[in-house]
Amino acid sequence: MKATIMAINTEKLRHILQNFVSTTPDVRGAAMVTTDGLPLASSLPGGMDEERVSAMSAAMLSLGERIGRELGTGGMDRVYVQGHDGFSILTTCGDEALFLILANKEAKEGVLILEMKRTLSELKPALM
Repeated sequence: MKATIMAINTEKLRHILQNFVSTTPDVRGAAMVTTDGLPLASSLPGGMDEERVSAMSAAMLSLGERIGRELGTGGMDRVYVQGHDGFSILTTCGDEALFLILANKEAKEGVLILEMKRTLSELKPALM
């Protein structure tokens, strides 16, 4: 693990994530993970395995970057996965971390993106 990861304030990250989940309409959960799939902090629905979610997030990043490269769309900004009951959004948070959001199908994507950007501005300083 890199030295920058060792200095992360995981309690602060957890608090920011819990606040995001509890105050953003139709958000079911959120997680911060390293780009290589290790959990940093989360506020996930009961029964969801933090380590498994972290590993899947890293796989989503890898696939999103490859698709962007192959299709010529540039660097990855966000990866969306939409299902019948909701969707997830994965975005980068600096060079070594990812921010994953789990939302109900009723969530308003525009509002969610705005809240996600606001929360990223809180999360980034906690990673240093």
